[in-house]
Amino acid sequence: MFILEGKRVTKNFEGLTAVSEVDFEIREGEIFGLIGPNGSGKTTLLNLISGIFPLTDGEIHFLGQRLNDLKPHQITHLGIGRTFQIVRAFEGMTVKENALVGSLFGTKKEKHISKAMKEVEEVLDFVGLGAKRDYKISEITIADRKRLELARALVMNPKLLLLDEVMAALNPREIEDLMEMILTVNSKGITILVIEHVMKAVMGISQRIMVLHYGKRIALGSPKEISENEEVIKCYLGERFVRKERTFLERG
Repeated sequence: MFILEGKRVTKNFEGLTAVSEVDFEIREGEIFGLIGPNGSGKTTLLNLISGIFPLTDGEIHFLGQRLNDLKPHQITHLGIGRTFQIVRAFEGMTVKENALVGSLFGTKKEKHISKAMKEVEEVLDFVGLGAKRDYKISEITIADRKRLELARALVMNPKLLLLDEVMAALNPREIEDLMEMILTVNSKGITILVIEHVMKAVMGISQRIMVLHYGKRIALGSPKEISENEEVIKCYLGERFVRKERTFLERG
C-alpha cells in the first residue's frame, strides 16, 4: 500500500522550475531516501508535501486524500510531521516547552497538557535529551537542536515523517546514533522520507532512494541500484564514493 503518491509534481518560482513533473510512490512502512545536488529541488518537494508551497501542477495524495490546496496545519493533522533543514526552535523557551508545542499541534484531537507532557518527556528520553529538558535553547548544542527537531516531530504522532538533513553538521558518532534512532522510529510503524547528503547514512537506512537533478527525477531504486546508476554517478555521487561503497560491500 502506498502512503504517499505524487503525480507530475511541479513547482515554478517566477519562471524558474524548481521541481518538474516528478512522480513518486512511497510504500507504507518504508524508509524512502531523497538525494541530489544542492538546488536539485529536494527541500522544495518536502515543502510541497507539507503544504508550505502550493503546487504549480500535479497532485499529491496521502492515504488516498488529495493534499493540493490544504494548509500546512491541515496536512499536519492528517498525520504528516517534519523537521526543517535549518533548525527552527523557539528561542527563550526550554527544550521541553519546544517539544510540547509539537505535541499540542499534532494529530490528536483532544489536547490534555498533563498527558502531552508525559509523552514529551518519553520522547525526549528516547532522543537523548531527557537530562536537558529544562535547558534553554541557547544552552544546547547543534546536535541537541537536531535531536529536538526530531523530538518535536515525533510528539505530533505522525504516520509519515519527513526528515530534512537531520544529520548535517554532526560528527560520525552522532550520525551513527541518529541512524539508530531513525531505524527504531521506523520499526514502530512510522513511514519515513529522508533527505540527506551523508551518503553512508541514507544508503544504510533506506529501502529505496529517489534522485533529483535540476528538479527532475533521474533515478529511483534500491541503494545498490542507485550506487551503480551511471547518470547518478555522473551528476551526484562521483567515482570516489562508488569505489568506497563497492569496497565496503565486498568486505561484507
